[in-house]
Amino acid sequence: MKITIVGTGYVGLVTGACLAEIGNDVFCVDVDPRKIDILNNGGVPIHEPGLQEMLRRTRAAGRIQFSTDVQASVEHGEIQFIAVGTPPDEDGSADLQYVLAAARNIGRYSNGFKVIVDKSTVPVGTALQVSNVVETELKARGLEGSDEHGFSVVSNPEFLKEGAAVDDFMRPDRIVIGIDDDENGKLAREKMKRLYAPFNRNHERTLYMDVHSAEFTKYAANAMLATRISFMNDLSNLADMVGADIEAVRRGIGSDPRIGYHFLYAGCGYGGSCFPKDVQALVQTARENGHRLRILEAVEEVNDAQKEVLVNKIVRRMGEDLRGRTFAVWGLAFKPNTDDMREASSRRIVEALLARGATVRAYDPVALQEAERVLALDLAERPDDIKRLHFVRSQQEALTDADALVIVTEWKEFKSPDFAHLKSALKMPVIFDGRNLYEPEAMSEMGIDYYAIGRPHVALDSNGKRS
Repeated sequence: MKITIVGTGYVGLVTGACLAEIGNDVFCVDVDPRKIDILNNGGVPIHEPGLQEMLRRTRAAGRIQFSTDVQASVEHGEIQFIAVGTPPDEDGSADLQYVLAAARNIGRYSNGFKVIVDKSTVPVGTALQVSNVVETELKARGLEGSDEHGFSVVSNPEFLKEGAAVDDFMRPDRIVIGIDDDENGKLAREKMKRLYAPFNRNHERTLYMDVHSAEFTKYAANAMLATRISFMNDLSNLADMVGADIEAVRRGIGSDPRIGYHFLYAGCGYGGSCFPKDVQALVQTARENGHRLRILEAVEEVNDAQKEVLVNKIVRRMGEDLRGRTFAVWGLAFKPNTDDMREASSRRIVEALLARGATVRAYDPVALQEAERVLALDLAERPDDIKRLHFVRSQQEALTDADALVIVTEWKEFKSPDFAHLKSALKMPVIFDGRNLYEPEAMSEMGIDYYAIGRPHVALDSNGKRS
């Protein structure tokens, strides 16, 4: 099938590559010539395991192309995926300007029946807005009501985890399709069924529903996952106060099959491109309809406060004035296997340490370039702080001259370091672990002063022995 992908960001690029991988003829379009140049020269503007190899195969086979030519992209695809960004507006609602601009172009250049697929995460009612925009453009061309230039707007939300997106797309646990039940909708349903047939060989994974429900499903799914994270983070702070171990609690409640273990890990807050903005957008949708989502308002509040928890532990241990102190920071991306720095906890933590006069030596396996870019923007009005922020090329280099280690992202290479070397490299054998990678008892036995999230702190005396 001939497919057009509007937007070569995270969702669009993965969607385009995977659909090309199974044999479709895919045209990816973007208004950013820099991205298109990178892709046409064999590069990938984002870090996602397996994506570069898949793009290399599909490009060599001639099944995927990249361009800034909007008209050519519309004329190419019988199915038009809109996969552009929907950043939060000032009030937290989703900014639909890029979605509606894509719809406007489809109406402006449509050369036949089009299935227009909202792949971007959009609030309930967006499909209707897209439909109205396309209708307006067709009317301006004198094509309104034309069977030849008919269209149907479909909601097909993505459920991709950054760091595992390619595998999630190729082996989906569900495919949600919201579609109208009119004649154009029936034709669109047949095309979508054919498109996704390769993913339903063993058993049917597609869930058909009305458009509003499909749009709502994406927000509801992310809101539930964010709620589980904030729930555990809130409990972890109480565990610190009462002397409980949040890891033991997690195992205790996760063993209940009604609860399960997924997204029950305490840490220093969630980030990324989805959870923060989707929670905000759903809360704002409720407000616009005269309703309050009190649980989600609390989820957002807890997450915002959680990004300060690790800093508070550092201040209690080392004082409010951190001038003359150097901290090694392991991990900058909001999660492993990505270079995504959007809403990353590291940004708040690094800024807070610098604001107190500390020097920071930061390392991340893949996000260094992106981290340097976003932190330069964050600290643009604080030139003295920027001078004390150093990006280094290895976890060992980060430890050089450091008083203590701060762990923010749970990359695999951080899970089993050489603790003897780590201890000798640090001026003070102190670890502040925002992801609970290590066991407190084991750390104390090695003479490391270890502070985790919601886990017991074992006090050491001046000789590094349990006091």
